[in-house]
Amino acid sequence: MRTQYTVALALLAGAALGAAAIQTLHAQAAPKAYVVAQNVVKDEAGYMKDFAPSMSKAIEAAGGKYLVRGGKTISMHGAAPASRVVILQFDSVDKAQAWANAAATKALFATGEKYATLNDYIVEGVPQ
Repeated sequence: MRTQYTVALALLAGAALGAAAIQTLHAQAAPKAYVVAQNVVKDEAGYMKDFAPSMSKAIEAAGGKYLVRGGKTISMHGAAPASRVVILQFDSVDKAQAWANAAATKALFATGEKYATLNDYIVEGVPQ
């Protein structure tokens, strides 16, 4: 009788470990999301004072991470990019959309539109 309980308990433990491993693998396979912003800045001083610092805090609070932040751009093919290009990384499209749709983010975009023409979009990355 004791052997049966041991075998049953071992089977349950194995099933639980297997389920946890599958969940972990599925979580790792979820593609990252990227927010690409191509902004034409009209008022650099206002943009950097009233918009950029507040937006940076909101992005980081939502789990976003800067990959590109207005560095040098070189046109390779087609039309030149906007004067300021920013690329952010989020853990998922859902998290990027939640950040973009938050009331605080929308208010920050309204502030940004005083200083720049904003062109932002979310792109789903390749599953890892």
